[in-house]
Amino acid sequence: MLASLLGLAMVAATCLPANAQSKLRIATEGAYPPFNSVTADGKIVGFDVDIANALCARLKVECEIVAQDWDGLIPGLQAGKFDMIVASMTVTDERKKQIAFTHKYYATPFSLVAPKASDISGTVAAAFKGKALGAQASTVLGDYAQKVYGKAGADVKLYPSQEEAMADLMNGRLDAVLSDKFFLMSWLKGVDGACCRMLGDIDGTAAEAGIGVRLDNTELRDSLNAALDAIRADGTYRKIQAKYFDFDIY
Repeated sequence: MLASLLGLAMVAATCLPANAQSKLRIATEGAYPPFNSVTADGKIVGFDVDIANALCARLKVECEIVAQDWDGLIPGLQAGKFDMIVASMTVTDERKKQIAFTHKYYATPFSLVAPKASDISGTVAAAFKGKALGAQASTVLGDYAQKVYGKAGADVKLYPSQEEAMADLMNGRLDAVLSDKFFLMSWLKGVDGACCRMLGDIDGTAAEAGIGVRLDNTELRDSLNAALDAIRADGTYRKIQAKYFDFDIY
């Protein structure tokens, strides 16, 4: 059964439709490590980038990856500035009205971090009344922070990028930050956990990240789905995952 699945996935994902371009221009944010970030010398790196490159290799096309501010990702895709988005974008019903998504390439719950000296315990919204809570604007995380924690009395502050929210947490301007669990775990490792601690996962918030393409580009979406199945089946996905995480994020 596994051998048959692998064979079918490899055949389906070795090429794009005959009328497709031989080069894919791919946008990512470049400000969400370890999924996507820009090095000091301008190189775009991360889990999203490695997945994108693996998919291009499977599809036998040239891959050009560009950084784009978060707010410009969907408008840029719609305007034809690039062919697809690989930027840890959560699949939502609202976004599916604007762009098409592949099936998931990872899933994560929302979590919270706070300074180690904080008196906040747990993730119950009522505990954040009067507290300054940071999240990234124009994301499901920011929407959730406003709808759930803001309604409970938290002072929700939204930032253009997740990195800016983390900087304000480190500088004492925030009492906590809401983001996805895997990002926060990686961030804590990067700061040696000296300043902050995880408060825990927020129940019922598991979210799936998908690759975005234009609504009318169903051929590319279907080819990407086949390529995702192939890199999952042949171990490529597992090797990429192991570079960034010591647990399964799928």
